[in-house]
Amino acid sequence: MDTLLAQSAPGSYAPAVRVSAPAVVSVYTQRRVFQPTNELELVPGGTVRRRLVEGVQNGLGSGVIVSQQGFILTNHHVVEAADEIQVALADGRDVPAKLVGADPETDLAVLRVDLKNLPAMTFGSSDNIKIGDVVLAIGNPFGVGQTVTMGIVSAVGRSHLGINTFENFIQTDAAINPGNSGGALIDVSG
Repeated sequence: MDTLLAQSAPGSYAPAVRVSAPAVVSVYTQRRVFQPTNELELVPGGTVRRRLVEGVQNGLGSGVIVSQQGFILTNHHVVEAADEIQVALADGRDVPAKLVGADPETDLAVLRVDLKNLPAMTFGSSDNIKIGDVVLAIGNPFGVGQTVTMGIVSAVGRSHLGINTFENFIQTDAAINPGNSGGALIDVSG
């Protein structure tokens, strides 16, 4: 890590990004939906209803590789009800992913890709986080590709927000936009 630090400008967070960004992926989902049209149709039993047409609803988010064997952690709401899940790795590869576990109560899901020797994120301890610590958010906002934003820890232990059953959030003022869900929040060491 000292070599990485020596290659960056003073005050730069580039070393932390170099260490962590390869383990952050973009998650793309598709699900089939049926939408009503303005056309009416007669269905068995003599009922008239609007004709339905099949369509595709696309979704996007981010994820973090947590195992060199292809396990990826993301948010449950990113992959909920998806018929297809595609993962774009930081190195440019696109691969299909399978949902292998989900916990809607904590809004977490685990995906698996059929690849080995992947760069995996090293977990830090949230017990050591302090209000005012600098953090970096890495994700895929608006589907534009991997992006890094910086902020501070604004609060810890946030709860009673009505978002999930289990709430113990780290609040940050780093820019978080649609598509960042499931991405990484890292410290300045990566």
